[in-house]
Amino acid sequence: MNTFSASATQSAPQGRRLAGASVGIPPRQLDFRLPAAPRYFLDNNATATTFIAVLSAFFPPGERFFMESVRRYRDRITDPQLRAQVAGFMGQEAIHGREHERLNALFNQQGINTKVPDRAVRIALNLLERFSPSQQLACTTYMEHFTALLGEQLLTDKRFQSRSDGEMLQLWLWHAMEELEHKSVAYDVYETIGNSRTERVLAFPLVAIVMVPAVLGSWIYLLARERKLFDRRDLGRGLELVLGKRGLVSRILPKMGLFARKDYHPNKKDTTALVEAWRENLFGENGTLRDQVRNLQAVAH
Repeated sequence: MNTFSASATQSAPQGRRLAGASVGIPPRQLDFRLPAAPRYFLDNNATATTFIAVLSAFFPPGERFFMESVRRYRDRITDPQLRAQVAGFMGQEAIHGREHERLNALFNQQGINTKVPDRAVRIALNLLERFSPSQQLACTTYMEHFTALLGEQLLTDKRFQSRSDGEMLQLWLWHAMEELEHKSVAYDVYETIGNSRTERVLAFPLVAIVMVPAVLGSWIYLLARERKLFDRRDLGRGLELVLGKRGLVSRILPKMGLFARKDYHPNKKDTTALVEAWRENLFGENGTLRDQVRNLQAVAH
């Protein structure tokens, strides 16, 4: 196993403790109380809000793709710690998909149609499924690199947080934190089966070719439905928040190239302290989401 793999954060589990929790990747059975948030919950802006809605629509099919690409190689994993990490990864991703499906249903009720981006990402992922299982896993590790960077940005971007509806933001902060908890798992599984740098480099164009049109097309569609596609004021403010110099996405794009480095590993960027701080903020004694976790004792850190 790679020397940068995450070490177990606790001793061996006792009793019915979840396997993933024993290595710092607890599948929290979160029953998120969906907020009565305003329609444009991000900066009262349609452009920024619909971008986040597209991301939410992409997550359920995307999480299933990630899980399946890892599951194919589960039998090859002999290291007990990595097996436990995979169990935690699977559990967290399944719950992410479920909670985003609930959130997407709320968006649909509010008139923001997430069914189109859902179909778009399914088509994109179907194209990736035509490649070999190992190439699919390489693509998963690349997309996990993106979600880890996005998660770190969400947890540290005070400007973005201050412009978001406080209750809606809680779900995204939880998801972001768990992306960092399991950020190395898919990559460590990929190392177990060989880690072809050629496949990793190829993941760049493959993911970009299928996912970027799906994202942009869905975003444009939602903006057109909101009658904001030619609203220069709304577009300007929203694009600045997402893609501007200090934007949510623009600040992580320069870091995407780290994935191609020969010595790349997700844990080279140590986010342990950030994760610990947000575990306390969200699930500690006075955590904002503590009362929404059904299995808190089983996954308590």
